[in-house]
Amino acid sequence: MIEEQLLRLKLDGWCVVDAVIPEDEVRAVRESVAAATDRHNRPDAPSKIGHRTGLINYDQSFAPYLAAPRFLSLIKALLGSHARISFTSAMINYPGNARGTLHADWPFNQHNAGHIPAPYPDMVAHVTTLWMLSPYRVENGATIVVPGSHRMETNPSAANCGHDEAVPYPTEIQVTGSAGSVLVMDSRMWHAAGANRSDEPRVAMAIRFAPWWLNLNGLMPGAKERARLQKETGLRENEVEAVKRDVFAGLPAAVKPLYEHWVEHERPSDVEPGENAGAER
Repeated sequence: MIEEQLLRLKLDGWCVVDAVIPEDEVRAVRESVAAATDRHNRPDAPSKIGHRTGLINYDQSFAPYLAAPRFLSLIKALLGSHARISFTSAMINYPGNARGTLHADWPFNQHNAGHIPAPYPDMVAHVTTLWMLSPYRVENGATIVVPGSHRMETNPSAANCGHDEAVPYPTEIQVTGSAGSVLVMDSRMWHAAGANRSDEPRVAMAIRFAPWWLNLNGLMPGAKERARLQKETGLRENEVEAVKRDVFAGLPAAVKPLYEHWVEHERPSDVEPGENAGAER
């Protein structure tokens, strides 16, 4: 099965790993993540979107599933045995939320202060996983993807891409799946949030993975490198708050290696407190 998934990722840029969270357990995780997001929703979250970056500090209900063998073996096959988590975010698409714009994720999103400039090389440098805590359906805003777009050297966030990020792409599709499944995609993939035309929220997590060699320092709140990137480019940058020491101590042993690079007491020496937050893209 993993060979088929890797081939699908190579050709199309995405695949779905079914039932990473078992059917009889996913409801509890969904309710826990939704409650944590409601309590700690980012003040700069767009209308009709629930958004909590650094989710692991506010809720750990999903943590044991991050090391599920069928899932983690695929991530390591893509990024190497020392793959690590770069982002852990809750994303709730509430009823009435409009379609989002087409884009690629960090570090390929050209709107971010720290990005790989387009045209960029053809290589897997970052992986986005979207955890379907609610069933993904067309009517509730299932993620829109453009199959094969990860093999392009640019994306609609670039001024010279040739495609307006607000305009649907002719070959785009919506990825549907059952609650507990995970959409795995190359972060270069053109994608967008679908419009939620249902009467229920679509609860999901965006958990992104990086190889050991990808520089994440520009994401750390308070880091001089992050401040310098924003000042020099005039663009905003994502923030990924450090994992609290007590939270890290309570994580399952198999999950700790995914976060140990970002623990509070192991911050880079150039971190300064009090820097303003940036919005995740």
